[in-house]
Amino acid sequence: MFSKLLAIFIAAAMGWFVGHMRWLGKAGGETDPARVLSNLAFYLFVPALMFRTTARVDFQTLPWLTIAAFFAPVVLALLGVYLWQRSRRPDNPAVPAVRSITACFGNTLQVGVPLVAGVFGEDGLAVHITIVSLHALTLLSLATVLVESDLARHHASGASLLSTLGVTMRNTIIHPVVLPVLAGFAWNLTGLALPRVLDEVLQMLGSAVVPLCLVLIGMSLSYYGWPRAWRDMMGLLAVKLLLLPALVLVVAHWVFGLSGLGLAVIVMMAALPPGSNAMMFSQRYRTLEQEASGAVVVATLLFAVTAPLWLAIPVWLGR
Repeated sequence: MFSKLLAIFIAAAMGWFVGHMRWLGKAGGETDPARVLSNLAFYLFVPALMFRTTARVDFQTLPWLTIAAFFAPVVLALLGVYLWQRSRRPDNPAVPAVRSITACFGNTLQVGVPLVAGVFGEDGLAVHITIVSLHALTLLSLATVLVESDLARHHASGASLLSTLGVTMRNTIIHPVVLPVLAGFAWNLTGLALPRVLDEVLQMLGSAVVPLCLVLIGMSLSYYGWPRAWRDMMGLLAVKLLLLPALVLVVAHWVFGLSGLGLAVIVMMAALPPGSNAMMFSQRYRTLEQEASGAVVVATLLFAVTAPLWLAIPVWLGR
């Protein structure tokens, strides 16, 4: 776990250095290098990953009880953070959705995969990969619906309800996250395998998401700086590192009746620090980029302290 966390910090530090040296250009405007690279990932690499994942997943073999035990409390927490932030009536309508995804979207790939493989072995990794295949599809799609509906209401003040719903539906579906998911589902329903060349192209593009996002974290910190309001960021991190895994533990064990390996894996997944997709989401809507980038870095540091707690509790319950 230490070596994987160290690798993440080194990659982010390299991105910070590139941004600090301004080798890719100066910050600001539409040609802001961090924003350009973020858009490249959001409009090309992430859609390729989303489409390929959805088109290839075998829904008949998924462990639906374990999936429900994870996503039910996570979605509940995301909606809870969203409503909490909306109750504060922010000036920027995108703030509630951006903060909710920061507080609930875990780093299931860069941190989660090696951690689960090292601690739980192949059996645990199989459960983890199953959740990962639906993780971004579920949480990013939900956050997109929330933010687009808020933006539509904000920009269409005085417009009819039907018009607002139309704008929301259009912006939600014609979206670099949701549209590839829907297209992938449609392909999946045909029962056809992806052509070999297309599958290789999508795999190649999708594999660029992880390294690009790690570098973007450092670049964003260099260009935008650290968040000014640490209190808000630390509140989100308390939700992500403490409240969310506790909620998953309670719901999965005492409501869904899970125990053993399945319980341990999904609690560990819920305890992971925020993923870089949260930062990309914030950059997509130009909202709280400093806070999202800082949250990824600070939470990854704190995770080294909180991880042993969430590894130990499910084991203790199983005795």
